[in-house]
Amino acid sequence: MPSDRSFFHNGFVGPLLEVVGLSSGYGPVRAVHQADLHVRAGELVAIVGGNGAGKTTLLHTLSGLHPASGGCVRFAGQDITRWPPHRIVAAGICQVPEGRLVFAPLSVEDNLRLGAFRQRRDQDWIRQEMERVYALFPILAERRQQLAGTLSGGQQQMLAIGRAMLGRPRLLLLDEPSMGLAPLLVEEIFRVIVELNSRGVTVLLVEQNARAALAIAGRGYILETGRIAKTASATELLADDAIRRAYLGY
Repeated sequence: MPSDRSFFHNGFVGPLLEVVGLSSGYGPVRAVHQADLHVRAGELVAIVGGNGAGKTTLLHTLSGLHPASGGCVRFAGQDITRWPPHRIVAAGICQVPEGRLVFAPLSVEDNLRLGAFRQRRDQDWIRQEMERVYALFPILAERRQQLAGTLSGGQQQMLAIGRAMLGRPRLLLLDEPSMGLAPLLVEEIFRVIVELNSRGVTVLLVEQNARAALAIAGRGYILETGRIAKTASATELLADDAIRRAYLGY
């Protein structure tokens, strides 16, 4: 992991992702209220909160899938608040969606190749990166010709992460990667997230499983009813009695 976690781009030094006063909602219902957060290059940052806290809406707004009603999103110093999703992906923000959303009728390998659509002219890089994904998830290598819809939930989560990595992310957004998975699979998925981060991939992790998320993150944000209620190092949040009672169950 880089020792200097600021990001330098065309003379800009600052957070890779900076969110200022971001609001977003559905008609009159506001799901995210004036959220402020930042992620420095090389960090693994967690956003935790219960069901309905606005976590998915926040990620969808960052990736351009849902419009912001106020505030600003900056990526590498550029205001991307109104950019369409394809332009945000091209800038280097890739999202692993809640529920995996793999292409069920396609094979594992074809799903990965779809993730590499922007890199399609560089077939050597695609082959190399696919082998890296298969090294991370050996079960996908064994099942590369299997239809994605026939994989288990854990295997589909692995495939969704691998597909995002084929997009060459500078920032990886992960939405509830532990959802519906058995504890051993959650442990494996989180081990891979840590490994990707150690290779220099910046990660913003949204999770209801606060204990698992904060155990691997450097910093965390608590999101409650669309508002950032608290931010601190992951260690501080894990030691906070109120946070432990509300989110950790002890």
